Amino acid sequence: MAKKELLKVEGLKQYFPIKGGMMGRTINHVKAVDDISFTIYEGETVSIVGESGCGKSTTGRAILRLEEPTEGAVTFNGLELTSLSKREMRKQRKDLQIIFQDPYASINPRQTVADILDEAMAIQKVLPPKERRTRIIELLETVGLNEYQADRYPHEFSGGQRQRIGIARALSVNPKLIICDEAVSALDVSIQAQVLNLLKDLQKEFKLTYLFISHDLGVVRHISDRVIVMYVGKIVEIGDKYSIFENPKHPYTKALLSAIPVPDPTREKKHIVLTGDVPSPIDPPTGCRFHTRCPFAQEKCKIDVPALRTHESMIDGHKAACHYVEEIENGELRVKGFEEAVF
Repeated sequence: MAKKELLKVEGLKQYFPIKGGMMGRTINHVKAVDDISFTIYEGETVSIVGESGCGKSTTGRAILRLEEPTEGAVTFNGLELTSLSKREMRKQRKDLQIIFQDPYASINPRQTVADILDEAMAIQKVLPPKERRTRIIELLETVGLNEYQADRYPHEFSGGQRQRIGIARALSVNPKLIICDEAVSALDVSIQAQVLNLLKDLQKEFKLTYLFISHDLGVVRHISDRVIVMYVGKIVEIGDKYSIFENPKHPYTKALLSAIPVPDPTREKKHIVLTGDVPSPIDPPTGCRFHTRCPFAQEKCKIDVPALRTHESMIDGHKAACHYVEEIENGELRVKGFEEAVF
């Protein structure tokens, strides 16, 4: 059975102007997201990973038009979002929700939990006023909270409980896609596991689709169906969870995965240490953006932008943006440290 396409991102760019001079003119741009494309199918979890500043959170905000995209198209459920007016876009927000990283900063501290959930349903006209209280209680129980907590304020909850309130608010308008922007990174490890398991249970119960943004590869491995790896505003590799974690092809992906801690003190694991700093998105390198830190970089890498494509040693759906995937795979380009790493 063919999977239904829910979200399609094509050529998405998000540039932020840098103002300067007495007249406040635009003198340059921060190229936070620079021409990326991907598809999300109904019912799956797609994760975006990468170092801080790679553009993963900006991608999520641009999809929702919390930041207006500079260029590109975002098609949701057959409807092109970037061409909609603000009023038309507001109607679509019922189906597109976001869970933010900081659960306290993303909810109104002057409202009770009941008011927070009721406001979301009132704006989107989900239910008549008389039926909302019952729905609020149902939502709280769904996310692991109790009815008596409905009339409490956010400061009376722990961080994990506040994130559950954020999840309940996202669910209150019956969305189809939820963007989880570092949704568990501010929580303790034990609480992270509880919230991740809750998200997986809710996905099955409500037939949700997730775009999960995180820098924690352990979390991504647990929750994802497919993974997108970003570096300085570009996608460098994309594939299903097994392909990315067990058979990575791009040197940057391999370096990221080598940094995952192994919970076994008897097992020795080699780490790939990248030299140099992450380039600035204001003035990114020409050609492959990773070439300034890549030990396999050749002259071609400095000039030509590598296409994101499926190479001979990769299965369908697994793509990498690297000129020399096969040469690295065959050992024609060898660097001490990379071949020692365990994947």
